[in-house]
This record gives sequence, structure tokens and C-alpha cells, in this order.
Amino acid sequence: MSAIEPNPDQIATLFSAASDNSDPVVMINLLKFDENDGAATYQQYAEAVQPHLDAVGATILYAGDASHVVAGDVDKAWWDAIVVVQYPSRTAFVTMVTSQDYQEKAHPYRAAALESTHLIATDPWPVGR
Repeated sequence: MSAIEPNPDQIATLFSAASDNSDPVVMINLLKFDENDGAATYQQYAEAVQPHLDAVGATILYAGDASHVVAGDVDKAWWDAIVVVQYPSRTAFVTMVTSQDYQEKAHPYRAAALESTHLIATDPWPVGR
């Protein structure tokens, strides 16, 4: 198992959360590119994944380089880029990433592009918090 694939516990948690929560979810992608053309390969992934995002109603809210750490206990972030994507629900995300078409046409670029990643599902705080 690579540092870009979820482990069995993470998969179980995702499926459980998808069945219990139909609210929109914002996914934070912290990306560490492979040294051998990882950034360029990730751009190929970005093009290949767009039709899959469109099919489930997902929206890219932000994508950009991690230029420098402003506050924290490291001088340089371990990740190279950040991508923030909103999905209509966790089920929409699961539907996308488990589809055979995504697995064949998009995922190979992601797998080739990344050395490591953290993919974090978020829930909004109540207003006023």
C-alpha cells in the first residue's frame, strides 16, 4: 500500500460516514509530488478527473502551490500543493472514486503523480462558532 491509498480503516470510516451524512463535504488535498515529473503528471490527472467531478456535481474551490509556511513549527511545508474540492455529499465522492471509468482514466495519473498525500474530509462548523 502506498502513501496515497486509504488503509482499510480509513475506507470503512469513509463508507460509514457516507451512509450517515448526506451533507456537502469539502475535501482538502495536501499533495507531495513525485520528484520525476509529478507536478506535470498531476496536471494530466486534473484534466482527466474533471469530467468525473462534473458527473457527481463536485466543484474545485481552490488549487495552488504551497509557497511558504507563515506560522507553524516547520520552515517548509512537506506538501507541494493544496487542492480543495466540494462534493455534494460523501456518497458523491465515493461514487466517483469507485467508478471503473475513474479508476481506468483518472486514477493512474494521480497514482503516478504523488509521492504522498493527505486527503481530509471536513464538516462545517455551525454559524457563529
